[in-house]
Amino acid sequence: MADTSAQRSNLKDFLSSIATIKGDLSNITAPPFVLADKSTTEFPRYWVEHPELFCAPAKEQSPERRLLAVVKWFLSSLKGQQYAGRDPSDGVKKPLNAFLGEIFAGSCGTEDDKTVLVSEQVSHHPPVTACYLWNDKAGVRAEGFTRQEITFSGSVNIQQIGHAVLHIDQYDEDYLIPLPNVKVKGILTGGPYPELTEPCTIVSSAGFVADVDFSGKKLLGMSGDKNHVHATIHSTDDKKGKDPIFTVDGNWTETLTFKDGKDNTVDTYQVGSSPATDFQTLPVDKQDPWESRKAWDGVISSIHSGNMQGVADNKNELENAQRELRKKPETSEENWKALFFRKEDGDQVAQRLLDVTGEKMDVNATCGVWKFDRERWEKAERPWREGVTPYG
Repeated sequence: MADTSAQRSNLKDFLSSIATIKGDLSNITAPPFVLADKSTTEFPRYWVEHPELFCAPAKEQSPERRLLAVVKWFLSSLKGQQYAGRDPSDGVKKPLNAFLGEIFAGSCGTEDDKTVLVSEQVSHHPPVTACYLWNDKAGVRAEGFTRQEITFSGSVNIQQIGHAVLHIDQYDEDYLIPLPNVKVKGILTGGPYPELTEPCTIVSSAGFVADVDFSGKKLLGMSGDKNHVHATIHSTDDKKGKDPIFTVDGNWTETLTFKDGKDNTVDTYQVGSSPATDFQTLPVDKQDPWESRKAWDGVISSIHSGNMQGVADNKNELENAQRELRKKPETSEENWKALFFRKEDGDQVAQRLLDVTGEKMDVNATCGVWKFDRERWEKAERPWREGVTPYG
């Protein structure tokens, strides 16, 4: 649906207003026409947009090659995450703010080779999303949680506080997966696009690390003017030095080139060259009231039909109902219990990996460490919260 003059005027007012706000913008009310058709609980599914890449590390024989496969999976997922599955030429839109208790669940692949995701909004103030992804056949699983803080300083700055850990059963190896901070640039010119500009590190428990640098601008000889990435894989053993075993160069929205330490190309990957695997959820009418697409159905349908008044009305109805729920002691945020994630005080595996980078977990910032309860998930039957829906 093309922007009307009224929409352009509202967008200008919206952009002007966020430029004056100091502090967290996570819960800012955006005009309906800048909203994405999915909430933040759905975004972890882009980690398994191509489940063969998620499972690929388990097929490699050496720990160096396994880390290289993890890096490939990590970088290849960024385009889907940052653009929410949209074509970059369509720009970015603001995802729906997940409400407390919202759940997104589904799977991709075949029955005997299935990759499954469960994502849950475990806190609303501050907003914290927890997720768990697994493929039993490959013996690969990942678990993580993040709190997003959004501020404005000429660009929209999205800081992610949290981490994810990927585990390979066959080798009993763990990998610390960073959650990159994002800058949405081009806001004031009306052409917003995401850029990753801060370095991050992927750590393997087998004694290797991948240092990933998002330059934001092209390096000499590299094509493209944004989204550039350069990564080096090396051993953490001081005796072996910092000479890279593998390097990665390219553009996380276009082409990635992987080379060994002798500068020989060992792999190339065209991001988006193959269609994403179909991610399947239950039909909306079969979903639990707390599932994301069921709860936001009125908003999503209105976005798809271009009914902006319908977007606003349905969004307000859900958000007002949520405010009323939080006023009741039994459904207040203080007394709320997550369905499929349990709150813990720490994570020894993650902290050992973080120690390699000199980082410490900020448990208070994420309201604890969130661990998936798979037994509870497998035993649960819909409706999950009998007698209570997101609307009351």
